[in-house]
Amino acid sequence: MTEDNFRFDEHKKRFELDVDGHQAIIESILNNENIMFLTHTEVPVALEGKGVGKKIVELALDYIKEHNYKLAPLCPFVAAYLKRHRDWEPLLAPGYHIG
Repeated sequence: MTEDNFRFDEHKKRFELDVDGHQAIIESILNNENIMFLTHTEVPVALEGKGVGKKIVELALDYIKEHNYKLAPLCPFVAAYLKRHRDWEPLLAPGYHIG
């Protein structure tokens, strides 16, 4: 699993990570205030338990940081990741907190 298989599809408004012939995704919305809402994460059953969900979240957060966006973690999977990795807290949009 490499970063070469990761991309942000602007047309579909989602992050994609291809692994072993399958694709994990995180759906997103970017508003006019440069806040990126991560709304849904989906990892195929064949990839569950292999760290693919964690990897796509990390890559998406890196992308958000590199583009100077703020994060609104609406997806429960992303929110749970942030609770375990509080070093991402500065990326949160105003009004969002890690519970």
